[in-house]
Amino acid sequence: MEVIRRASHAGSWYTDNPRKLEEELDGWLNAAGLPKSSDVRGVIAPHAGYSYSGRAAAYAFGNIDPTNISRVFLLGPSHHYYTPKCALSTATVYKTPIGDLPIDQEVIEELKATGKFELMDLRVDEAEHSMEMHLPYLAKVFKGHQVKVVPILVGALNAESEAKYGKLLAKYIDDPKNFFSVSSDFCHWGTRFNYTHYDNKHGAIYKSIEALDKMGMDIIETGDPDSFKKYLLEFENTICGRHPIGVFLHMTKNCSTKIKIQFLRYEQSSQCKTMRESSVSYASAAAKVDGE
Repeated sequence: MEVIRRASHAGSWYTDNPRKLEEELDGWLNAAGLPKSSDVRGVIAPHAGYSYSGRAAAYAFGNIDPTNISRVFLLGPSHHYYTPKCALSTATVYKTPIGDLPIDQEVIEELKATGKFELMDLRVDEAEHSMEMHLPYLAKVFKGHQVKVVPILVGALNAESEAKYGKLLAKYIDDPKNFFSVSSDFCHWGTRFNYTHYDNKHGAIYKSIEALDKMGMDIIETGDPDSFKKYLLEFENTICGRHPIGVFLHMTKNCSTKIKIQFLRYEQSSQCKTMRESSVSYASAAAKVDGE
């Protein structure tokens, strides 16, 4: 039986007009001007409304060579629903205004059989934006290619759980037909986010935020999940996809394929100069097979 997850944020977080959406995505992808590479096996990309993060996200999705990929694992944080585990979608198809993405039931069953995952209610699925904001880009990049998605909602995992899920999912990286789309924004700064870390040695507030984010990005690029955990504990940077990123770092550490993560773009929604202001940061990275 077909169970449809509607494009519940279309018309608000991004346009629900197919022609306009295609034009926007094309514009951003062309502006990023990145070469497609079959070595790119995963991305870290933001998930804010497209007017904020659409341009930055193109620097992740623009790298993808869709030719040999037949499955995309989506790892997104949970914003509204609490779970200490990872949850699988109960839908059979994810709709987007520019084409639908079928869910890989076979892999969902395989993951279900491990007993480590819970199932998310369709209402929870549709309320969550972290994976949906990647879908139009995926539908665009994989247009004309047979691709299925495996959506995994990553809950509030502790360090042990991140490692456990990373080990469990690592084998999927070794199959070059699989691709990984990891959803995260970076620093959410301001009193409305209860986060106002400021180191005045960097000058303006937005420069301090950038230095803090760049430190985190550099650590992610080392591929070491423990260093990333330490950084988060020390600075409490409000990176909302820290758990999906943590799981992905454990995956790359435990698979046989050598993967190197590289950030290609960094932006902020606005440049904070006073404590009354607020901003969210967006960073895009590509995870490539390291041929060294």
